[in-house]
Amino acid sequence: MTHNPLLRHLDEAGESYGKHCGEAATFGFRMIGGGLACLVHAFLPFLFERTGSDAVRRLNATLCKRADRPNWERHPII
Repeated sequence: MTHNPLLRHLDEAGESYGKHCGEAATFGFRMIGGGLACLVHAFLPFLFERTGSDAVRRLNATLCKRADRPNWERHPII
């Protein structure tokens, strides 16, 4: 294990820099999209009635799949 925080995190996640960057960016954009839908829904309740909760469910499913990976016990954060 290395002392470099970047390399340590990538080792713990079991991903290359490119793979980790793509996964984290995808997750972040999905969070932003769900959050924006919730904000619109707050003011216009007839729009995006399930979009925010559906986004949370999909993100949770993604995290649950990651939990099956070997290093999850040591590093449960994305």
